[in-house]
Amino acid sequence: MKITDLKCALIGDNPVIRICTDEGISGFGEVEQYKPYIKPYVMHLREALIGQDPRDVERVMLRIRNRGAFKPYGAAVSVIEMALWDLAGKAAGVPVYRLLGGKVRDRVRCYNGSIRPPMAGSGPEDYAAACKWMKARPEGFSLVKMGVAFHSAQKRDFPGFSYADPTDSPFHGAYDGAPMTERGMAHVIDCVAAMKEVLGDEVGLALDCGPGWMPSDAIRFARKVEKYNLAWLEDMITGDYVPYVNADVYRDLTQSTSTPIHTGEQIYLRQNFKDLIETRAVDVVGPDPCDVGGIAELKWIAEFANLHGVLMAPHGTGNGVLGLAALVQVCATLPANFIAFEYPSGNHPWWYEIVDGLPDPIVKDSLIEVWDRPGMGVELNPERTRPYLREEDADFFD
Repeated sequence: MKITDLKCALIGDNPVIRICTDEGISGFGEVEQYKPYIKPYVMHLREALIGQDPRDVERVMLRIRNRGAFKPYGAAVSVIEMALWDLAGKAAGVPVYRLLGGKVRDRVRCYNGSIRPPMAGSGPEDYAAACKWMKARPEGFSLVKMGVAFHSAQKRDFPGFSYADPTDSPFHGAYDGAPMTERGMAHVIDCVAAMKEVLGDEVGLALDCGPGWMPSDAIRFARKVEKYNLAWLEDMITGDYVPYVNADVYRDLTQSTSTPIHTGEQIYLRQNFKDLIETRAVDVVGPDPCDVGGIAELKWIAEFANLHGVLMAPHGTGNGVLGLAALVQVCATLPANFIAFEYPSGNHPWWYEIVDGLPDPIVKDSLIEVWDRPGMGVELNPERTRPYLREEDADFFD
């Protein structure tokens, strides 16, 4: 079997790729909805794939892995890796989880970081209302994640939140941290208290916090919220689109508090998790398969983290329904340090109409049954997808 072509179409806001072969089998992968601009980066890798056997996933990846980088530029490599596994599974007639060593769980737990209601403001009452809405959702999520401080409108909406003005950069994740004022710190803590009042101990609460905290503020905040038994504090020092790790600073924070500290969504490749894990600089790592280099890379990191007593909670909020399938397959194979993965949702309602293979309902009691169809097990339906293809991508299924 040989690869004959690589195609990339922008479907909605998600770049979606198709790897074609001389045996008529195709593999598909999906990039986060936040990265429509990544299409030319994907196509830059096309020539390195042509003529290769897609079933030799690692051999193919060795040809392109050095072309990636920290988020967002690991996405082009990562989506190809996932499409190769989809193709390899279809060629073998087995679900991808079998190619990754087999499943250790029949159901995988997910948490809600993507399905949130619009918020009227960024005060305690607004956060409480959002958590009430999330708690009542039919999926029965056992864990939800909310953005606060530098990962929210609080940094702009609350007067005197910090000692600096937020950056006016148009890019999400642009560094706009600063030392926090006493009033700003107290406001965030009030919002945490309001959320916990609603969620109680029935639904866990994780906080997406930054990046942007000064280490001293991060330590004070983590200690002040210890009584709320939060699932974790995410990306306080670095994260999102920050192209470095700062493991030593994270280690100081982690050792100062009993509140679990989490990071990793922006990191590309296992090598860049080495210091975080070996020094136990964080309690939880959260690589995103759409950024870290793919699902085999994520599994390697999970196994290595497990050896060091570090927990795993993969990121995935914008990965779409094909990205959801990839997360289900890999998380079925992860070791006992797996907590839950972040549930990706289709950013247009019609996404659920153009794919075959998703269960109905998808999530029940925060769990997804692992399916046994070949490959990733969720497939684009060409006839139902064609109306959503742009003119320049009209030949995507040809």
